[in-house]
Amino acid sequence: MTKKTSPHSPLRAAGALPDLPEMPTLVRTKAESEALRTPAEWALVAYAGVALGRVFPLAPGDDLVGRAPDAGVALLDGEVSRHHARIRVAEGRVQVEDLESTNGTRVNGELIHGPVVLQAGDRLEIGGHVLKLVFLDPLERAFHETLLDLSTKDPLTGLANRGRALAEFQNRFGLSLRYGRPLSVVICDLDHFKRVNDAHGHGAGDFVLRIFGERLLATLREADLAGRIGGEEFIMVLPETDLSGARPFAERLREAIATTPVMLPSGGVTITCSLGIAERTAADLDAGQLMARADAALYQAKAGGRNRVCEG
Repeated sequence: MTKKTSPHSPLRAAGALPDLPEMPTLVRTKAESEALRTPAEWALVAYAGVALGRVFPLAPGDDLVGRAPDAGVALLDGEVSRHHARIRVAEGRVQVEDLESTNGTRVNGELIHGPVVLQAGDRLEIGGHVLKLVFLDPLERAFHETLLDLSTKDPLTGLANRGRALAEFQNRFGLSLRYGRPLSVVICDLDHFKRVNDAHGHGAGDFVLRIFGERLLATLREADLAGRIGGEEFIMVLPETDLSGARPFAERLREAIATTPVMLPSGGVTITCSLGIAERTAADLDAGQLMARADAALYQAKAGGRNRVCEG
């Protein structure tokens, strides 16, 4: 029979036995420690629907839930009314009230009539969305938002990734078609981007893409969406926008890229882009047709000399 050796045995102290692995020590950063002292806040977390994974913080006072651009809890869904419901946070309580929406508002599966006080863990059902009321501290909120970023954002540019961008485009096309509202799409491609990689290296190319993403985000309105759908190809979805609004937007972006060189260690590099724009018409039966027209306009811009905007 083998005799067990105590962790404090002279044999272990003398090095005759291997040391046991130490348990990891949890060390919080200063920022994390400060965050833990910050008061928690009410929030709605989307567990189903187009907004899946999003965290909607609820500040004291009133906020709207709906598909209108001014809604604090914006749910872009055809089954959601523009001003669907009102959320009120006061005296530590959260209250929801339906605003005579088309499809109604449900709490834990029950259709509500009049104001209802919510409890932590309650599920708010609006159209195809399920929102859970939670009380989050800053670290929990950061955790949820980090998960969302990892699944929906392009890590290089900070724009929506291909999957999210095309899904959002499809959804917004459906809303535009259903309610007869204008919608424009812009397809953009950086000109001669391969030359940047060949002359300066792929690290420089990545830096150029990051700068492009920053300049693009600076031109967007809150309701607009921009995403990276290819190596150096991007899509911008502009709701409530016809061609008279889409063209100035595209021209501002083109000028912002062309007039300010990107500063690399080797010096400034001038980058240009070509853009194709298209507005939804009655002939567009699906989002693919609208995107195809914008894509054809992009190739027209490239064939015409690049660094220009063409309409499809």
